[in-house]
Amino acid sequence: MPRPKTSVYIATSLDGFIARPDGTLDWLMDERYTIPGEDFGYQLFMDSVDTLVMGRNTYETVLGFDEWPYAGKRVVVLSSGTPAVPDKLRNDVMVLSLPPAGVLDYIAQQGGQHVYIDGGQTIQRFLRDKCIDDLIITRMPVLIGEGIPLFGALAEDVLLSHLETKAFVNGAVQSRYACE
Repeated sequence: MPRPKTSVYIATSLDGFIARPDGTLDWLMDERYTIPGEDFGYQLFMDSVDTLVMGRNTYETVLGFDEWPYAGKRVVVLSSGTPAVPDKLRNDVMVLSLPPAGVLDYIAQQGGQHVYIDGGQTIQRFLRDKCIDDLIITRMPVLIGEGIPLFGALAEDVLLSHLETKAFVNGAVQSRYACE
């Protein structure tokens, strides 16, 4: 069974952080970065995705949002524990404790075709195990000084091919890369 396509779609501060140390995203929600009618390609990306894989911390952050943003998508939460899954999400959210290749095998068996990998540690694990096909990274024009980094230590280089870069009027720069 072929492995599903795996993609990262994420925003970082210019200094490379995806969230503050406590996981908050207030810097990303600043209205100065809003462009009326512009979603930075997010909806087009989400329309292509059938499954999301995220770590427990990312999942718990998303649970705190006013609305569950992944309605109609299968969500896999990676955790060695048993994070709470609200009753209304029991049909859409499953918790697994598998290495990246095992997660992708499971998703392939469920018919998954395109997987969105989200969360700092999860992205780092999938990159280390060569289980990411492409990265879409939007760098926001803000320095937050400390936080959760997008990238971490690697046993070897991860070679990337640049596919495209777009600059937005709010100062954001979005680049897309294929992992070799």
